[in-house]
Amino acid sequence: MPAIHPSILNADQAHLAAELDRVRTADGLHVDIMDNHFVPNQFGGPSLVETVLAHSELPVDAHLMIENADRWAPVYAEAGCAIVTSHLEATAAPFRLAAQLHRQGVGVGLALRPATPLAAVESLLGELDLLLLMTVEPGFGGQSFLEPMLDKIAAARRLVGRHGQQLRIQIDGGVTEQTIVRAAEAGADVFVAGSAVYRADDAAAAIATLREQAATHSHWVHPDTPEVNSR
Repeated sequence: MPAIHPSILNADQAHLAAELDRVRTADGLHVDIMDNHFVPNQFGGPSLVETVLAHSELPVDAHLMIENADRWAPVYAEAGCAIVTSHLEATAAPFRLAAQLHRQGVGVGLALRPATPLAAVESLLGELDLLLLMTVEPGFGGQSFLEPMLDKIAAARRLVGRHGQQLRIQIDGGVTEQTIVRAAEAGADVFVAGSAVYRADDAAAAIATLREQAATHSHWVHPDTPEVNSR
């Protein structure tokens, strides 16, 4: 089944426990980590992951929008994340990092900025549990979905299938009831939703609607990837 991961970047940080309770019917939680260097914003840290896990039973996927991901990704694995996603553009030794994270018992994700070509990640597909395609420029929530990324999602799904890999394709940015339909049709199956969930009066209903829309319009067999769906 497609998975909906609310982004806590869009949550009210002053009332985080209550905000996490609002999204308890989700499939996972997406925690952005930003260092004000790789992206022009700052948010999160290992202590935030620990706080989230103290107030929620949902698995956490950490999205590291930081420099020197090779150093910091294992720290987030140790903090309790189910999957740790670093940016290819900020990872010096991605094969070594993937092996390290798998030794720590967590799933391995790799993220690409909108302008980074898929060819850059092809040789790494066998090391991954999740491929994150940014559908906005990373750094801020509330941006509009970049329509050209639909072709990239479809190309990624074909590439994954051609290599016979069982990994999930996550998208992050501008996910709404409308854009999730086209993204699911293109081949995405894990959806980071921020404003679409946290700005809704009923977050649980918003999650259910997004999940139903994705499931109805997806034509892909979704791999069983425990690292993404359980802590």
